Order: sequence, then structure tokens, then C-alpha cells
Amino acid sequence: MRASPIIVIATLLVLSACSRIQQNQGYIVDESLVAAIQPGVDNKDSVAKTLGRPTFASEFDGNSWYYVSRNTSQLAFAAPRAKTQSIIRVQFDGKNNVSAIDRRGLEQVASINPEGDKTPTLGRERSLLNDLFGNIGAVGAGAAPDGSSTGRDGPR
Repeated sequence: MRASPIIVIATLLVLSACSRIQQNQGYIVDESLVAAIQPGVDNKDSVAKTLGRPTFASEFDGNSWYYVSRNTSQLAFAAPRAKTQSIIRVQFDGKNNVSAIDRRGLEQVASINPEGDKTPTLGRERSLLNDLFGNIGAVGAGAAPDGSSTGRDGPR
């Protein structure tokens, strides 16, 4: 018995939808360029010319530049997972000369698991009826601080 061409095409489409999606993000590392940066020899200008602009710089003093790259893998509609990651940190001294270069990897990826679909908060639990009718009687007819009425029909 021969399979229908429509069934074969449909099966191939279903199987192709299950393939992994590979994605590269961030800085593309060229090892020879990174090896060319020498502490005590290079400065911010030479690093910018050799490696390009950093992915981001240190927020407070600007004496550290970070070059970040990440390779992720994703199956269909699942959340992407980091396969590899490279963080190159170039540190500068007070005179903008390179003082150190170090690398970090996938150990810097933090796994954060939210707790359900609600954010836990302090306080009391309120129901829908409590929200709708909770203010009945809580707001008075309104009296001015001196005891006189603030309504239209009251004395002035």
C-alpha cells in the first residue's frame, strides 16, 4: 500500500515544526582580536578600535566594558534556553589604560522561576464582592471640619 503524497507532505510539515531553533545573540567573539588586547599597553581608544563598542559599560564608574554573546536553543513554542554564553570584561585604570581582561561563561546565567501567575503580597485577601461593596457605609455624608454641612441643601 502506497502513502498518499498529501499525508507525506503533512507528516514532513509536522516534523519540521518540532525542530530546534538556534539563535546567536550579542557580540561575535574573534579570539585573535581579544588576544591582541594587552593590559598596560592598550587604552579605551585602542580597545574600541580593536573590539568595537562594548555591549554595555559599567554603570557607576565606566571603568569596565562588557562584551556579551549568547547562543540559545528553542523547541517550537518553548522558552529559549542558553546553550553557551561568553562575557568578556575589559577593566581600565584611572588613566583609561587596560588593567585586566577576564572571561565568564554560562555559570553567570541565573535561573528565575516565578511563583505561579500571581505576585504574593502582604495584606488581607479580598474577594470580588468585597471589592464591589466594601466601601458602602465607609464614606459618610460629608461634614466640614468645623461641623457644618457641605451639602447643597444644608445651612451655609
